[in-house]
Amino acid sequence: MRRPWLLAAALLVLWGGWSWLQTRPLHPPPGVLAPDEPVQMPLDSPTATIRVGDFMLTPRARFELAARVLSTERYRFDAGAALAPEDFALGWGRMSDSAVLADIAISQSARFYRWSVRTFPIPGREIETHSANMHLIPADVGVRRALGRVRVGQVVALDGYLVDANRADGWHWRTSLTRADTGDGACELFYVTSIDMHGGQATPVPPGPP
Repeated sequence: MRRPWLLAAALLVLWGGWSWLQTRPLHPPPGVLAPDEPVQMPLDSPTATIRVGDFMLTPRARFELAARVLSTERYRFDAGAALAPEDFALGWGRMSDSAVLADIAISQSARFYRWSVRTFPIPGREIETHSANMHLIPADVGVRRALGRVRVGQVVALDGYLVDANRADGWHWRTSLTRADTGDGACELFYVTSIDMHGGQATPVPPGPP
């Protein structure tokens, strides 16, 4: 009677080990991995709202970036979890350099990204303007699965739209439209239509329902 339980336990251990191998952090050598600034483009014309479950999204700008993943955090129980199940803290420029990041402690919780230092490896304002916490809304199942496979330390290219979100009960969520802000309201609400997990340029696709 014990053998089925032993087999189940062994399978769980193997599955856990495989999952850890697939998602364990990367530790690239020093050097700037993502040199380019994010690209934000105004919409040429009003864009139709996008329905995602009970939410209506209003595109505010086209947005794309290639950045290093500094941290990830999954959300299951807060008000926005059904819309944006995962946040990425992303860095570009010198905030994608392992030599710089070695002196910066990074964490995420309650939809915020936090950093701290003992000695500044680069100016504090550069840390603020070259990293951001982004609430990621996957446009379809394929994007959602790909986001779930991203590893800390990896460079990814994301393409899509910055959006505002509303729900019929009055709940709303607004996106930041600048990388220069900090604090409450400074995060990007990012409807991700494509992802390149090798850090190349993602191919844009028009917005639409997932």
